[in-house]
Amino acid sequence: MKKTFWDRTAKIYDRFMRKDAAAYEWMYELLRPVVRHKTVLELAAGTGLIAKNIVSSANHIEATDASPEMIAEARRDNQSAKLHFSVQDMFHLPYADRSFDVVIVSNALHIVPEPEKALAEIRRVLKEDGILIAPTFTHADNDFRGNVKAFFMKLVGFRQYSKWSSESYLDLLREQGWTVRKSEVLKASFPLTYTECMKSNIQTTTGDHSK
Repeated sequence: MKKTFWDRTAKIYDRFMRKDAAAYEWMYELLRPVVRHKTVLELAAGTGLIAKNIVSSANHIEATDASPEMIAEARRDNQSAKLHFSVQDMFHLPYADRSFDVVIVSNALHIVPEPEKALAEIRRVLKEDGILIAPTFTHADNDFRGNVKAFFMKLVGFRQYSKWSSESYLDLLREQGWTVRKSEVLKASFPLTYTECMKSNIQTTTGDHSK
């Protein structure tokens, strides 16, 4: 099987992400109260950075990724019986309808060809009153330095299918039947739009802040 960009970079992924450690620490603080005592599914979990940092708050986390090499790295130092890693396709998940209280998909919707289909599958496996947490790099808001970084990432094989601004990303979620109950732009290598959503027709509050 031909290795993907993510398979090839799995062993260095954690080192690459260290530059955004402060943003991720803040994101963990936002996530922990949402997942507390909940059954959680994480898609595009990579090496498990998020899952390992929040699993102590959750009841159980199923953390998945399409890359076998990423999941192999994630399993290597998993110390929690509440955390299970597996290779899954986010477009065709093996879970029953309405299985999870929370679904997390972090920095992934912009790098898949049909994010609408991924969001539809998330809707299927999420409980009616469940929460979708979908932090995503919103590259249309890049400054000059961010555009240079994105250019070199493209040269080494990183591919993104969507380039949203923070607002156009939130618009996409709304168009796909989600109510944005919270959003916050985190300062990272690229603007990182943290967002919590619920299925539409559930009353929520919204906000947009910068850190």
